Amino acid sequence: MSGGGGNGQGSWNRYGAGRPPVPGWPPPPPGHYPPAPSRPLTFGRLFNPIAVAQAVFTPSRPDRVHDPAVKRVQVVRTVIGLVAITWMLLSYRLAPDADAVVDDRFGQIRTTLITLAVTFPVAVAVFIAAARPPHRRLFLRRAAKPAGALGALFVTLAVPRLITGLGYVDENTDWTASAWRVVLLFALGAFLLWLAPFALYGIAQSLVHVFRTADLHETVPPLLATLLVWEVALFDVFRDAYATVPLGARLAFLLGAPVSVTVVAMWELRRLRTRHGITLRGALLR
Repeated sequence: MSGGGGNGQGSWNRYGAGRPPVPGWPPPPPGHYPPAPSRPLTFGRLFNPIAVAQAVFTPSRPDRVHDPAVKRVQVVRTVIGLVAITWMLLSYRLAPDADAVVDDRFGQIRTTLITLAVTFPVAVAVFIAAARPPHRRLFLRRAAKPAGALGALFVTLAVPRLITGLGYVDENTDWTASAWRVVLLFALGAFLLWLAPFALYGIAQSLVHVFRTADLHETVPPLLATLLVWEVALFDVFRDAYATVPLGARLAFLLGAPVSVTVVAMWELRRLRTRHGITLRGALLR
């Protein structure tokens, strides 16, 4: 990778690796931290659920900005949010035990996925429509990987229910009745053992990377995360979540997540602009 010169016309191209600069719009100089090259997903690595999840749920566009400071803040924000909500559920007896906390978290993840399923195509369509040619076609092509990550997580969470719903597994199944059922038992067990870490790691990476939308453009993850967290907060208001919690704590937990995510998003956008020369207007050629 060559550093950006005074006119920013190095080999680094922010909008597509190996693409010539758009006339009248030279790309900004490269960031200080180029992303590490992604490892190819070989046949042997398919047996490693973490490696597969990393390939599916983490951004891989080679010319994107990879800023360790932004990554640390994203991870810390995600961890603090999960810890705070878990503490609230147990402290105010909204969840009787750890299993109920897990159920509540997965319930919120499902809500977030449903929200994202509606918001993602609309937000991406607006983003692409707002861009001027030739970036519209470029962003449309880049949207495939984030859409694939979202679809992969939907399928992953639906597979266990699909297996039980089709009647392959129930409490009355006699696994020793025939040889093929024994084989099926071991196959299902091995698959679920592989699927569990894949799903957990995929959920964590989806929260941190906002479904790898940095592959679309670096400004999309903070903008989409802000939109999603405010939508989920509005859902909590309409369904009267945390009704038994004191008013002060209720307001803190209803507003804590959207406000903190918004602050982090604004900081991230400012860092992209001041440190790496990347702006939303530049992405849209406005």
